[in-house]
Formats: sequence, C-alpha cells, structure tokens
Amino acid sequence: MDTALRRFNECLSPAERRFMDGLRAPALIQAFLDGTQYPSGPENRAPLDVLRQRRAHCLDGGLFAAAALRRIGFAPLILDIQPDPGMDDDHVLALYKIDNCWGAVAKSNYSGLRFREAVYRSLRELVISYFDDFFNVNGVKTLRYYTRPVDLSRYDDRDWMNSSGGVDWVENHLKTLKLIPLLTPRQAALLSPVDRRSFEAGSLGINPAGAYQPKQ
Repeated sequence: MDTALRRFNECLSPAERRFMDGLRAPALIQAFLDGTQYPSGPENRAPLDVLRQRRAHCLDGGLFAAAALRRIGFAPLILDIQPDPGMDDDHVLALYKIDNCWGAVAKSNYSGLRFREAVYRSLRELVISYFDDFFNVNGVKTLRYYTRPVDLSRYDDRDWMNSSGGVDWVENHLKTLKLIPLLTPRQAALLSPVDRRSFEAGSLGINPAGAYQPKQ
C-alpha cells in the first residue's frame, strides 16, 4: 500500500474502513455517490469528508471515486469536461480502465452525467457519451471541451484525500489545463435544444439550488 493510501486509511475509523472495503467495484462506488446529497454551496470536500458527511458535488464526488478506485487497484485518474465560459458548470469524471477500455464514476446533479461502464475504446469516445446529457437549465447542450487525464497520485503532497485545502488546489490546477475541443464552431451553432422528455429525464431528482445559472 502506498504512503498516501496508508495515510487515508489511518484516518478512518474501523467502521469506516469496513465500509470502504465494501466498495469493491466501480459500480459500488457509484452507488455510494448516488446516495449522497448534492449540495448547493461552493464548499469543496475531501474524500474523507464525503464519506462522513454523505454530501458531494461533482469535484468532491470525482475525487472520492478516484480515492475509492485507488483502494481497489486502479490509478487515481480524473478528467474534466467543460462548456464555454458562462454556459454551465464543468464536470469531473473519475476514470477507470478494464481490458483496455475506459469507464467513469461521477457525481452529478443531473442523472445522465454519472456512471459509464468500461466499454469505451478512447477517452474521446467516453467523453462524447456525455454529450446529449450535458445541458443547462435552459435546455442548451453545453459540452465543448475535455482535458487529458490527471493522475492525482502526483499531487499526494497536497493531501487531497484528507484535506479540503488539497481539493481546492486540485480545483485550481484543473483550470490551468489545456482544453481539447469536441466540436467545431459550426457544429456548435447548429445544435438543437434538448427536447422536453430528455430534459425531464436528465433533471430527475435535481437539487435546483445547486444548478448552474447561465450567464448567457
């Protein structure tokens, strides 16, 4: 066990350690995140806080999933998918790879932006699977960019698994990454709005207070 995981485990009570030991597969990690509350405030929570508070927004949930995936042998990888500024929130995915195919675990206010099975042959293929479900409260499809994966083990000195300050640092680091475009300007201009049925399905169970309000 690496030093950062040992430090994380040392912070857990015996009951918490048993609970984390039960998250033996990506789908079980997702099920835990699905049971947490999506908060409305900007506070960031480390994986240890998510476990104890049962509250998480997408960054909190992505880092919790990365930590939980790390405990079962996956690298702690995250990837950020983003809109144009002012259109929507970004969204953090915790990545895992099985048989050379990518999947993702994620916490979202929107039902379609969560789990993906490991069936995608490339990261772009995985990211584009979120396209139709990535919309704002006005029904505008807003996914435009994604980043390369970030291996959080490189930043264990920030104590991101145990410290909200470490999560703040990760959030700021994500803002410095080069963005890879998914669409051409013409493709973006020709997009249709989300139909009502898809909007209602994707918004099922949403916390309205935690939904991004577009600036344009």
